[in-house]
Amino acid sequence: MTDRRRDSAVDGPFMRVKIEVGRGAGATPQGREAPLLRAQGHGIGFYSGFVVGSWKVEIMKVLLVGGSGMVGTFITPYLCQQHTLRVLDVAPPSHDVEFIEGSIADPEALHRALDGMDTFITVVMKGGQGGFTRDHTAQLAIDNYTVNCLGLHLLLLAAQEMGIPRGIHTGTMSVHHRDRTWYAGEDDVPLDGPNVYGLTKGFAEEICRYFAREFSMNLAVFRITGPSSRERFIERRNGPPTLGVVPTDEEDLARAYLAGLDFVQDGEGRFEAFFIAGDENQDQVNLSKAKALLGWEPRSHTVLNPRRNADHA
Repeated sequence: MTDRRRDSAVDGPFMRVKIEVGRGAGATPQGREAPLLRAQGHGIGFYSGFVVGSWKVEIMKVLLVGGSGMVGTFITPYLCQQHTLRVLDVAPPSHDVEFIEGSIADPEALHRALDGMDTFITVVMKGGQGGFTRDHTAQLAIDNYTVNCLGLHLLLLAAQEMGIPRGIHTGTMSVHHRDRTWYAGEDDVPLDGPNVYGLTKGFAEEICRYFAREFSMNLAVFRITGPSSRERFIERRNGPPTLGVVPTDEEDLARAYLAGLDFVQDGEGRFEAFFIAGDENQDQVNLSKAKALLGWEPRSHTVLNPRRNADHA
């Protein structure tokens, strides 16, 4: 019998993956780990070996709210290799992606930006603070409530009205006081951040929980810490540790968002918060929930510090 195959190539964030559609299999180069796109009931995952069978690749249209900022700039090159991105922000993005100028607190801009999208990720921040001091100004209060509470509420309201019930909200470990040496679990550590940034980010999680409960939205909140470019990640890892800050590499962040996009596609009315940190040995942060539900754990250290990784194998 003739074995008919049609080769296609999918650019993943780490390497180019060959998938042969039809009777046959596509192998990853040298058996290395490769990202798979969401396809015919399979979620985004990471599989070392062969892809068997017929795959219909689904590329999602993703709105990055605040995508011109630091975290959005870090993850855009990785996400746009698997999905189609649009950025809503008050300033243009660094990368060549579709851009709509506007604020998260502007309902008209939100409707324009969400039009035609499948899902969304918020990475917007204004007036961020570390989780150690309670000091803040009136302007910081205005900025944080406007972006983290009012703006998020308006975004989720518009999204559910437009039939886009699934997304990821970027939170922060600063919802917790950062003088801890151990974060036992997302539901175990109190939201006791001392400043207005952490306070309003905690309120934002409750807004997400409300929309999941009352409007059957599927929402994941990522409590990230120490987001870093590759260069900055190396510097931080090679330098002395900083209490309350675990550096997280841009590639690990992007992998988490890709996994999160898949996570929110299943079911309805789901709300989950996740610790996302570059703490591969879980010395400070318990990452078991992210591994169990997202299939995610930090891996950039395996490239940057192979000896250390071998010591902890």
